[in-house]
Amino acid sequence: MENKDRNLYRLDELADYKVASNYSDVRGWKIVDAANRTIGKIDNLWVNKDMQRVVYLDVSVDKALIEESRKEVHNAIENQNEKEFVYRDGDTHIIIPIGSVSINKDTKIVMANSIGYDTFQKTSRYNQLHNFDRNYERSVLKSYYPDEDSRFGSDSNDDTFYNRREFDNR
Repeated sequence: MENKDRNLYRLDELADYKVASNYSDVRGWKIVDAANRTIGKIDNLWVNKDMQRVVYLDVSVDKALIEESRKEVHNAIENQNEKEFVYRDGDTHIIIPIGSVSINKDTKIVMANSIGYDTFQKTSRYNQLHNFDRNYERSVLKSYYPDEDSRFGSDSNDDTFYNRREFDNR
């Protein structure tokens, strides 16, 4: 995103922001899929500054998942199946909408309730040194919820875009 239009920030970029006392700070916690397979570790939280709330978990993807993704891409190329994505070195992070997970405070594990391991393998990743744009957000949402991809259309109003169940952290 260009700075003038930027509204999403990593929590650690916002010195005057912190996780509200009635929510868990899940940074550093493991995230798993519904079958308890490791997806990665939560590296940061993406905050919508206008709405003053977390909308995404920033996940550092587990190395095993990355390796399996590379095998899948390699096999697709060998079988001449087209792939819509190519991972570059450093693309090791994904975003997960906060409303797509449940948080277990006792075990300090976050679970992606309805998103499977194979979906995470295929989801486009980004390099944490760069910010992502709305097109990346739409692409990720479509990969997580392919049956609902028409809901992630071209509206660009932040209030409208983040007013979906996938971003509801209650």
